[in-house]
Amino acid sequence: MPQPTYNGFETVIGLEVHAQLATRSKLFSASPNQFGMAPNRNINPVCTAQPGALPVLNRQAVTYAIRAALATNCRLNEVSIFSRKNYFYPDLPKGYQISQFDKPIAEHGWLEIEFENEPGTRESKRVGITRIHIEEDAGKSQHMAGYSLVDLNRAGTPLIEIVSEPDFRGPAEAAAYLKKLRAILQYIEVCDGNMQEGNLRCDANVSVRRIGETKLGTRAELKNLNSFRFLEKAVEYEIHRQINVINSGGRIVQETRLYDSARNVTQSMRSKEEAHDYRYFPEPDLPPLVVKPDWIAEVQATMPELPSAKAERFVQEFGLPEYDAKVITSDKALAHFYERAVAKSAGEPKLVSNWLMTEVLRMLKESDKEIEDCPFPAEHLGNLVALIKSGEISSKIAKTVFEEMWASGQEPAVIVKEKGLVQVSDPAAIEAAVRKVMQNSPKNVEEYRAGKEKLFGFFVGQVMKETQGKANPALVNDIVKACLKGEK
Repeated sequence: MPQPTYNGFETVIGLEVHAQLATRSKLFSASPNQFGMAPNRNINPVCTAQPGALPVLNRQAVTYAIRAALATNCRLNEVSIFSRKNYFYPDLPKGYQISQFDKPIAEHGWLEIEFENEPGTRESKRVGITRIHIEEDAGKSQHMAGYSLVDLNRAGTPLIEIVSEPDFRGPAEAAAYLKKLRAILQYIEVCDGNMQEGNLRCDANVSVRRIGETKLGTRAELKNLNSFRFLEKAVEYEIHRQINVINSGGRIVQETRLYDSARNVTQSMRSKEEAHDYRYFPEPDLPPLVVKPDWIAEVQATMPELPSAKAERFVQEFGLPEYDAKVITSDKALAHFYERAVAKSAGEPKLVSNWLMTEVLRMLKESDKEIEDCPFPAEHLGNLVALIKSGEISSKIAKTVFEEMWASGQEPAVIVKEKGLVQVSDPAAIEAAVRKVMQNSPKNVEEYRAGKEKLFGFFVGQVMKETQGKANPALVNDIVKACLKGEK
């Protein structure tokens, strides 16, 4: 498989993904785990580090971590240890974060990804997952002009950190992995995956080396990337920045950098810490976490359908091509939209797929929206397909109806009725239109009958124009052919 190269250099990229677990309460306390509350409302003595407050582990958070490990082919460790990760920051009340260090809950997993390093050339590879560990989140600092405020609503929120091997050789591969990982976490219902709200965040470790070298280059960590597009753009910029530094005789320093999306640059934030800087030691207030085989089996028995399984089912159940099935199931909400539409489509799953993958996804991309923001429900798309199948509207009219659905959110049947878009399927009415077109174009009729059969499309087009695009295309073709041959 050819690797992307940059003027004699190659890249080595690894990702650290922080996924906020969708539990009702925080990792070590009963404080609510909710987004969007007023500052400092979801807090209690544990997550604000009051003297004497002790952590109690949330069992559901561990169950979700087990799910994530199973879904990413990781090996679960029967015993894992929580540790204190010591560092000072204003939104970290304890002065340390409870995390897992040398004994995480899961290790040695993998995911298969598909991507395009070059447009039109699809590739696949297996990406290694080093580890998954459980940890609590910090709070959030809000910086104002001249002062800063601290909101501790997020402090103590349960996270899993999923650390990949440095297996990526380009931005497209990294983005494809993050997309697949996000989809899996959504499918297994452990994380909402809403990157705008921060419940899925990604750090990228980027280094470059000259082609042929085996030693890894010095890496820079790009912190808190919250969209697929920003991940690709930030990594691409950082690759070129490091190459320019090396080519100009400079030296890459190990540091943490932030991505400025407005200027499309990365900027130094701080020097990158090593593990010893955090002075890890086992958390004395928490016993070792023991995950026995019966707990794993219990979780395995209740695992929701994964994207790969759903794609395979769509191929078998709906007769979709493998490519269609993979695109549709790449996002849980998109797959759910599709299934709801199919249920209303009068048995036309492939036609629903065509409309979803062309018109719906095109409009979403143009308006920079997600499927959850579609202005009409999935059932409307299914009803539109059913109208096409019944012959009530043509595919051409359906595009007009679709545009109105997108603009107004109205039911397709209502649009068809109000706009007078019902397809003309009366043979007599269509024949009358054909006769009128032939009367208006006697020379073309004569040339067609003399052997210029390419004019057939002209007559069909004129009939469709005469009927304002409402005539049944199949009937138009049959009747035009019969009339021109003198069979009618």
